[in-house]
Amino acid sequence: MSDQTLPARPNIRQVAAAAGVSHMTVSRVVNNHPSIRPETRKRVLEVIAQLNYRPNVAARALATQKTRRFGVLVEAAQEYGPSSMLRGVETAARAAGYFVTSVGLQDEEGELSPQAAVDHLTGQGVDALCVIAPRSSSVATLRRINIDVPVLVIKAEGDPNFLTVSLDQKQGANLLVDHLADLGHRDVLHLSGPLDWLDARARERAYNHRRKEWGMRERPIVVGDWSADFAYDFAKGLKRRPDYTAIFAANDEMALGLVHGFHDRGISVPDEISVVGFDDVPLASHFLPPLTTVRQGFHDLGVKAVEVMKAAAEGSEIPQRTKLGVDLVVRSSTAAPRSGAR
Repeated sequence: MSDQTLPARPNIRQVAAAAGVSHMTVSRVVNNHPSIRPETRKRVLEVIAQLNYRPNVAARALATQKTRRFGVLVEAAQEYGPSSMLRGVETAARAAGYFVTSVGLQDEEGELSPQAAVDHLTGQGVDALCVIAPRSSSVATLRRINIDVPVLVIKAEGDPNFLTVSLDQKQGANLLVDHLADLGHRDVLHLSGPLDWLDARARERAYNHRRKEWGMRERPIVVGDWSADFAYDFAKGLKRRPDYTAIFAANDEMALGLVHGFHDRGISVPDEISVVGFDDVPLASHFLPPLTTVRQGFHDLGVKAVEVMKAAAEGSEIPQRTKLGVDLVVRSSTAAPRSGAR
């Protein structure tokens, strides 16, 4: 062992002495208490940074009965949407001084039951639980589980059993259908995600409702699995050239598969058929052609989810349901249908 001794970790009383305040004031600053004057907060934060002070989370948990930890249950963490939501929650939680423990229900090794996931997370003493991109079966199971912390579910529809936060799936579908209709399309096929996924179901329902409002032709939907491979096989395997003029794919990965499959089939996008997606993945602007899609603000969603969970854990009054808007991003994968194809 070295003769050198490590410098002692600064404690809250040392911070208080250096800042010229009480240790309770330092505690209030660390916990973001609203009653602290701005100049006092600034001085304490400067001392915290100078001394590299780190609050003792275990001691604070014993004192407040709070762990400052959120549990996150993710339906399929490998998919772009759920993984982006999880990153948004993690980033926002870190900024708010919370830790995050996440569990995926689906991964390469198989599936974990919602009951087992909840047991794992609540066993760590989380202050609130967040459920990301759930399937209907998972939500049904959660309703039967006795969970003694606030539960926030990220899904489009409100729920009497849980707090909900979502990006507006109906608005997104409406924006896409309206865009295609404004270009002149009246025959649009919908390639949905798996309909036991609540977001996929919300997009499909909104598409159908808006399609009817525009007087578009009714077609059976094609149920996909979110993957580019599925959409590629669908487009490449068509026995004849499509008589519909556009496809609304429920996510960008399937839209990419469609564009690739149509290319290999000798069908030009958007000259012969328009394609839209949903999500605005980072590479959507680099597809050939660049993809028209709906941009979802996953960071903003994470901030709102953490804000709601923090308020619920602290017993503050919060709305049962919160919905955030989305944006249409128009690129080159859509165009007016060719003359005579409407």
